[in-house]
Amino acid sequence: MARRRSRGGDAAIWPGFVDGLSSLILVLMVVLSLFVVAQFYLGEELTQKDSELARLQDRILSLAEQLGLAERARDELTAQISVLQATIEENETEIADLTASLTSSQAALAASQSAVAASAEELEAEKALTEDQKSEIATLNAQLAALRKQLASLQEALEAAEAKDLEQQAQIQNLSQRLNAALARKVQELAEVRSRFFEALREALGDRDDVRVVGDRFVFESDILFGSCSATISPLGQVELRKLARVLLDIRGEIPSEVAWVLRVDGHADQEPLGPSCRARFDSNWHLSAERAISVVQFLASQGVPENRLVAAGFGEHQPLVRGFDSVSLAQNRRIEFKLTER
Repeated sequence: MARRRSRGGDAAIWPGFVDGLSSLILVLMVVLSLFVVAQFYLGEELTQKDSELARLQDRILSLAEQLGLAERARDELTAQISVLQATIEENETEIADLTASLTSSQAALAASQSAVAASAEELEAEKALTEDQKSEIATLNAQLAALRKQLASLQEALEAAEAKDLEQQAQIQNLSQRLNAALARKVQELAEVRSRFFEALREALGDRDDVRVVGDRFVFESDILFGSCSATISPLGQVELRKLARVLLDIRGEIPSEVAWVLRVDGHADQEPLGPSCRARFDSNWHLSAERAISVVQFLASQGVPENRLVAAGFGEHQPLVRGFDSVSLAQNRRIEFKLTER
């Protein structure tokens, strides 16, 4: 009797077990399907990212080639300008010599004219001239004609030199305009790299209220990086600065090698005077801001950023970002600014 009851109980359990097993198998199939779909979309996203990276690399190579051409053109233009300037100096010297010779010739002509006038007066006075006097007058007339011819030749040479000088001045102005255009293109390329740097840094840091772009600078509030009255970078600050270092190391390959760029790190303090305990460690807000900037530069160098590309500066409380002594304004003025610029 007991055995029959046991068999009946097993029969009742078995359908429930089968249903549970079927449900588990269905759940596993759904999970596997979701995993396959997610893997498919992730592969598509990675393919798009690779395509975009290849496009950016091609763009970088193109910019590098264009910059190289611009640099060679600039060198050629500079050499031409040097040659033209040397030629202008020679022409100016020649013009000065011609002017001096012209002045001398004019003086000689005036003297000759005076002599001729004197001779004419003597002729009028004496009424009878000896053969020697006639010969002397003929000589003077010949000298006068030669001086006039020389004067005309010098005048032509002077006009030709002045025309050549004007032509060379026009060439120099044209070369200067071309050189300025090449330099403007170089500055534009650096501005584009700076824009990509800010965009990549913004993506790495995420959407934060205490990190923002102000003009051509990226601004961190100091409270992210340092504790109160401290120049030691906090663990949270080290995390954020590592992100910045990675972005800078990734983007530096896009900066043309001919550009002498640096990342300037500026430390700023708020307008509040230092308290007694803080004055024991720092002489002023100026010293505190400078020490914080140096700490950031040293940390970035430890993350692989070349030291010759880093500059630290302290401004104390003398350049506030906003006016006011409320807590929000003071927090905004306690900041570290990063600026990618030319040296």
